[in-house]
Amino acid sequence: MEYIYAALLIYKSGKEVTEEAVTAVLKAAGADVNEARVKALISALEGVNIEEAIAKAAFAAPAAAAAPAAAAAAPAAAAAAAPAAEPEEDHSEEEGMAGLGALFG
Repeated sequence: MEYIYAALLIYKSGKEVTEEAVTAVLKAAGADVNEARVKALISALEGVNIEEAIAKAAFAAPAAAAAPAAAAAAPAAAAAAAPAAEPEEDHSEEEGMAGLGALFG
């Protein structure tokens, strides 16, 4: 997520989102920079209207927030009767980057 945050910070400051800029922001924040991730991010953002993607995300956020509220209203007995959730599987870096393009349209 820090790679996306870096890109958004650069975009919001009116600068061009480049590999060098993302790397500089991440290093300034004290993060260990993975050059492959930076390249994948820049590639995924190519041709994407970031302002439009932000607007879509902001529009979808209230609907996404309603789902946990509805789930919290479920009876406590149902929650107690439910089997324990399995731990989440670790996803590979490639899987995580594959969905990155979908984040931005």
